[in-house]
Amino acid sequence: MTTARILIVGTVDTKSDEIGFLCEQVRAAGAEPLIMDVGVLARGHVTPDITNEEVARAAGVTLQQVIDSGDENSAMALMAQGASALSIQLHRAGRMNGLLALGGTMGTDLALDVASSLPLGVPKVVLSTVAFSPLLPPERMPPDLIMVLWAGGLYGLNSLCQSALAQAAGAVVGASRLARRPSFDRPVVGMTSLGSSCLKYMVQLQPELDQRGFDLAVFHTTGMGGRAFESLAAQGQFACVMDFSLQEMVNQMGGSVVSAGPERLLGAGRQKVPMIVAPGATDLVDYPAWGEMPVRFAGRPSHEHNRLIASVGVDPAMRREFARELASRLRQSQGPVHLILPQQGIEEWDRSGAPLHDPEGLAALLDECRHCDWGNAQLSWIDAHINDAAFVQQVLAVFDDWLAQGVVKQKAS
Repeated sequence: MTTARILIVGTVDTKSDEIGFLCEQVRAAGAEPLIMDVGVLARGHVTPDITNEEVARAAGVTLQQVIDSGDENSAMALMAQGASALSIQLHRAGRMNGLLALGGTMGTDLALDVASSLPLGVPKVVLSTVAFSPLLPPERMPPDLIMVLWAGGLYGLNSLCQSALAQAAGAVVGASRLARRPSFDRPVVGMTSLGSSCLKYMVQLQPELDQRGFDLAVFHTTGMGGRAFESLAAQGQFACVMDFSLQEMVNQMGGSVVSAGPERLLGAGRQKVPMIVAPGATDLVDYPAWGEMPVRFAGRPSHEHNRLIASVGVDPAMRREFARELASRLRQSQGPVHLILPQQGIEEWDRSGAPLHDPEGLAALLDECRHCDWGNAQLSWIDAHINDAAFVQQVLAVFDDWLAQGVVKQKAS
């Protein structure tokens, strides 16, 4: 096995002792450190492999221009731009296998940009004084990010600080040694679902797709899963997407923290990837089960899935709003789109007798869909529930037709 190279990103002017200790730990674990200095105040006593002048240049400015930019926020934003650009170059050139970044709020802000610039599968460890904090918006965090809380590490290389630094170094070195980049030897169908109790179609679809020569990758649409799905779709890594759980879109519309961001449902279409779509679980807005239900939905039927996540049913007006937003996003697709509309329900808790059964809301969704402008998308209306076998058969009918036409390719690109 070749020696892993770990890119260490930090402010050498203020964190020389910590960065020096990290380098020792990385070497002790059998890897090679590569230091990128993103500080702007002074030199520090650790010699970086990539200087702050180089980082500034990668952002299209001089270091003096960074210093003169106005305040530390604007200065670090420029350094984040340069650090991200250089990190991409280093990865593409094969000069780094994993990222280890450290800092307080300022360093974490920069680290999230750098981590987000690297592809899924490249180990990314951020040692932060605000790890897992609500200050960190989900859309800023790459889906495969590893965070370690920098406990007791704001100032001084004490034993608590060393413990956190050593743990972070071990995490990134171990991940870099054992990381497996996706091979995509077989074409991949990207699918979304909300667990297996709410939406069940993947159980029947997986063996069918396997027989046709396709791998199936199912993404759990609880925020980060949708982000990972969109990231890979935007890279063109899927032969086809079966986007049947769009609940993150409704979460975003309802102000929920369980969001995949405003780009949901857009990545595949921009890459002309064939899309089969259904409005699964779009009658729900999620919220933390340990918190308060959003005031907007007070009095609506709800369901506590576990101690982490609960769902509340949205009203008919919001379901109409979702239908219009769905049509707007599908119209932006540059590839083939087929929308399947199950007329008997769109998630398991919406069946007759279940806690979120809402025939009025479903009728509003379907009625609004009849009046939307769907652009070039094809529509199938089926008299079935999304978890019925009839839904799976309709999906396969569309998929097989696209296979026969060559719309979906049977060989990995």
